[in-house]
Amino acid sequence: MKDEIDKPIDALIKTLPQVGSLNWIGLRPEKKKPLKSVEDAEITEEAGLIGDHFSSTYSKTRQVTLIQREHLEAVSSMMGKPSIDPGLIRRNLVIGGINLFALRNQKFRIGKVILEGTGYCHPCSRMEENLGPGGYNAMRGHGGITASVVQGGVIRIGDEVELVRD
Repeated sequence: MKDEIDKPIDALIKTLPQVGSLNWIGLRPEKKKPLKSVEDAEITEEAGLIGDHFSSTYSKTRQVTLIQREHLEAVSSMMGKPSIDPGLIRRNLVIGGINLFALRNQKFRIGKVILEGTGYCHPCSRMEENLGPGGYNAMRGHGGITASVVQGGVIRIGDEVELVRD
């Protein structure tokens, strides 16, 4: 136990023993249109998520957006709702069982696809419209992360999510 406490922070950042899972996939077919929930999706290095309107038109650092399932639960609690439809949050992937913020600036695997966390995915003003009054502030600190595609492939609901160890 003492060895774990004495590890430098850089080593701790590179150590993430938890393995999460992909709980939900959503594609935004058009701007401001409802997300389409799917069981699997193709991701490429060039275009990001195939079928998502941001796929090739947006920054390479924001090819995929992810939110943590546990954060959806926190937001629904703050909003006084039993649950929140992940499509209302407008993120592509819902991940559970692993701290997404620990994957920022790291490479991680979802099934056979490798992504790299590139930044925080801050909420936008649409959260007021989608979640109701206070939705924006409920989402602050819970918006998830953005990622770029390192290695493409197909992802499926239930795929494991884990840190790629160098």
